[in-house]
Amino acid sequence: MFTKLTNYFKETRLEMKKVNWPTRQETLRYTITVIAVSLAVAAVLGAFDFIFSRVIRIFI
Repeated sequence: MFTKLTNYFKETRLEMKKVNWPTRQETLRYTITVIAVSLAVAAVLGAFDFIFSRVIRIFI
């Protein structure tokens, strides 16, 4: 059991060395992009909600 656990951690460490980690600049750019897209989608959905709720109030 101990050898399997040790082997698992060794293999995990080797695989983590193969990972192509993004630079700080890339991470910042991706984070800003995700936040901007999230805000844009929230604004569009909020606008649709506002419009549809007004339309429904007219009919009710």
